[in-house]
Amino acid sequence: MSRPSKIVIASRESRLAMWQAVHVQSRLSSLNPGSEVVILGMTTKGDQILDRPLAEIGGKGLFIKELEVAMQEGKAHLAVHSMKDVPMVMPEGFVLAAISARENPRDAFVSNKYAGLDALPAGAVVGTSSLRREAILRAKYPQLVIKSLRGNLDTRLKKLDAGEYDAIILAAAGLIRLGLKDRIKSVLTPEQSLPAPGQGALGIELVEGDAAMAEVVAPLNDTETAHCVKAERAFSRALGGSCQVPLGGYAIIDHGQLWLRGFVATVDGKEMVSAELRGNPADDEALGRQLAETLRAQGADAILAKLACHA
Repeated sequence: MSRPSKIVIASRESRLAMWQAVHVQSRLSSLNPGSEVVILGMTTKGDQILDRPLAEIGGKGLFIKELEVAMQEGKAHLAVHSMKDVPMVMPEGFVLAAISARENPRDAFVSNKYAGLDALPAGAVVGTSSLRREAILRAKYPQLVIKSLRGNLDTRLKKLDAGEYDAIILAAAGLIRLGLKDRIKSVLTPEQSLPAPGQGALGIELVEGDAAMAEVVAPLNDTETAHCVKAERAFSRALGGSCQVPLGGYAIIDHGQLWLRGFVATVDGKEMVSAELRGNPADDEALGRQLAETLRAQGADAILAKLACHA
């Protein structure tokens, strides 16, 4: 199949999103000499509405809708996303064609005053935009005050620096990618804070049926990361559907086996069920569904029933 003369990447315009798009642009340029690879920067609804938690305004799909419209209209060929921002059920007419190698998938503790979560005094204000992190913090550190924190990475750091929060929890991957590793006081272990499905990985979204572009982006797919992220997403999909659910799902390849851990909780952290399993990486999505069934057997359905669904 002949190489396209021009490849257009749709991206959000936040600094982190643009870093991700430039990263993919660089890789595609080296893989397709002679092709012009350009970035179409766009502002999404998720970037515009910053005064309310994501769960209230429609969830993570708000970060990708405008990019999908650009692809549908032929203005762009592909979109680059943080995998943790991609809805668990892909919109009709679109596919995830590649998942690239993962950066550090863990959560990072960022503070100007304290070395880690255990050093925070009672009443300290911790910012996060994630129901998953909120549930974990409320379960393990009930003495802390958890406040919603929206905005892009730079905005969140500015709010911390202005003294609005004593500490904030962010994805380590974003800080590392933007050269802000020195802001990380400590990286939380999966035992402390189980990551979100797909955290640290980038996904390439295409219009379904675009065989030429699927061939172009195929070399960006990292098999090991893809198995892990597919298992995590299948686990989340089997429990969450379209609801905003405090849920963690994290897989690694360990001694040739896929090791998947997961939990689901109420937002106040008072009820939580968790489990783990190991299996063949090739069975990624089946393992995700199996872990979800294990949690259901432990009482996950009762927790899910208590969570209001923001349709």
